[in-house]
Amino acid sequence: MKIGTDAVLLGAWTSVDERVNSILDVGAGTGILAIQLAQRSSAETIDAVEIDPDAFEECVTNFENSSWGDRLFCYHASFNEFYSEMEETYDLIISNPPFFGEQPKFDVQNTAREKARFQKHLSFEDLLLGVSILLSQQGHFSVVLPFSEQGKFISVAREYQLYPSDILEVRGQPASPIKRTLIKFRRHKTEFISRTELIIEHSRHEYTQEYIDLVKDFYLKM
Repeated sequence: MKIGTDAVLLGAWTSVDERVNSILDVGAGTGILAIQLAQRSSAETIDAVEIDPDAFEECVTNFENSSWGDRLFCYHASFNEFYSEMEETYDLIISNPPFFGEQPKFDVQNTAREKARFQKHLSFEDLLLGVSILLSQQGHFSVVLPFSEQGKFISVAREYQLYPSDILEVRGQPASPIKRTLIKFRRHKTEFISRTELIIEHSRHEYTQEYIDLVKDFYLKM
């Protein structure tokens, strides 16, 4: 699977400090989110869960070849299976979840990637139920979504007593509509939700300084 801008943004934006000792990446794909957080933190436990067998193998290989392989572990399971059996909790849960709300027409040439983005395999309800079970009391959950799904996701999260504290809305270029939303959830409501905006490019391949500052540690050339 390709590494997309969404994942890199989420892995760079998500807050992580010395209190975060355990991390879970839901729907790991290549493992990029877990690897980014291993690079950024000293968390002793960094787990990932991935259902697709090919993606799982790729994730394991990437973990083993990274500089933080001793702290990274990927489970081959559905998230439903994982949260039903896991007894530990995590200080940080992160996910770049499926985007399709209805059955799409899969491109035969790109079936695995599109299935990974199909909600039938991990609905918002299943994702948030699992997060509500596995998240520690003072922990937080970070997710990246299409902007069009922001309201629905926050509404479903509320049913599981998960509440937004920080929101980053992302535009491709200044005149572009908001494309993505990155949201941080906690178990406790906050009086004030921090809402900011990021523009990726001034024009094609001319990146804004804000975007460069956020992601430069994860690119060889930036």
